Amino acid sequence: MGRIFLAFTTTALLLAGASTAALAQAPACRNTGNFERWLADFKREAASQGISPSAIAAASPYLVLDQRIINIDRGQRFFSQNFLEFSGKMVPVYRMQTGAAQIKKNQALFQRVEKDFGVPAAVITAFWGLESDFGADQGKDHAIRSLATLAYDCRRSEMFRGHLFDGLRLIERGDLRAEEMIGSWAGELGQTQMMPSEYFQNALDYDGDGRRNLIKSVPDVLGSTGKYLVHLGWRRGEPWLQEVRVPAKLAWDQADLSIQHPRSQWAHWGLTRADGRPLEGDAMPASLVLPMGRFGPAFLAYNNFQVYLKWNQSLMYSLTAAYYATRLEGAPAMQRANAEIPKLGFEETRELQQILQRMGHDVGRIDGVLGLKSRIAVKQVQVKLGMPADSWPTPDLLSRLRGSR
Repeated sequence: MGRIFLAFTTTALLLAGASTAALAQAPACRNTGNFERWLADFKREAASQGISPSAIAAASPYLVLDQRIINIDRGQRFFSQNFLEFSGKMVPVYRMQTGAAQIKKNQALFQRVEKDFGVPAAVITAFWGLESDFGADQGKDHAIRSLATLAYDCRRSEMFRGHLFDGLRLIERGDLRAEEMIGSWAGELGQTQMMPSEYFQNALDYDGDGRRNLIKSVPDVLGSTGKYLVHLGWRRGEPWLQEVRVPAKLAWDQADLSIQHPRSQWAHWGLTRADGRPLEGDAMPASLVLPMGRFGPAFLAYNNFQVYLKWNQSLMYSLTAAYYATRLEGAPAMQRANAEIPKLGFEETRELQQILQRMGHDVGRIDGVLGLKSRIAVKQVQVKLGMPADSWPTPDLLSRLRGSR
């Protein structure tokens, strides 16, 4: 969750094409120190921080090096899918039906969570479904082993070191027994996949049994997720995402998450609700998001949408989670384009990124994935070339850039 690195299951990541900041910036490195020596130093530091000998002893069988985890972390590949493809795979019919059933089944609990934290049932349920299929797929790796391995590994050691300390604190606090801590390969735990530090800081004993168990207790999961979303900035009573219809002519450069206008201004420029009814003419600030450019779906993203991006930096994942939540709240399925949307393939996107980088643009990782940095660079060259600046790369754009070299 948080998510300065992998934020959901490995399978979902491969579908998402998510390239997060930490992965893009992590330097190549080699481990040269002895693991056992590192581990002895870590245990001494844990004790100096006040972590009890019993917690360290309980975790010790799992404080081992697992080269497979390092191989997964360093060997990830990201595959490009557009928003319609990704959201279609991540929000199939069964997830819609199961999500609706879970909201109905846990109605009283969700009402309590919304009263306490102001987060609607649909928002929490969407994360619950995407992260673990409502608890059915929480991962198969031992969190302490994964965390110890990644804390030792030179690539992102400091971040995982903090999570490992907090993993021991979870044991010490009595939230989980060491043997119960089974989760994702990166150390995430529970039905909404919290890293140990997020778990330690935000988990609630919502069922009153004396433990904060986000692996087995649905009340603890839902209450803790509501609390965590407030920690990320959730605003009670405000929307998060709304599908809209855009006019054929618009100042396309205004379609940007960094730009907000009052809803009344978007209405003045010709935006309507997806069904053609007028937008609310109020001062609610919103950004226009065109995940597939001016020919694809269009959404107004409100301040609460920033919470989704803090949960996961992948725009694809965040839009999918937010869209899923709107569907669970009763919104109809998004409109599909009337014509085929022009798009680039994986290798063409990599070529475009390489050209943009040579032009001096920061595209982040050259990986064939249209991340936020790549979209910003695309918009900048579209403006320069006098093209509609909707941040969506097309074969025409790539052809013009090839010709300008």
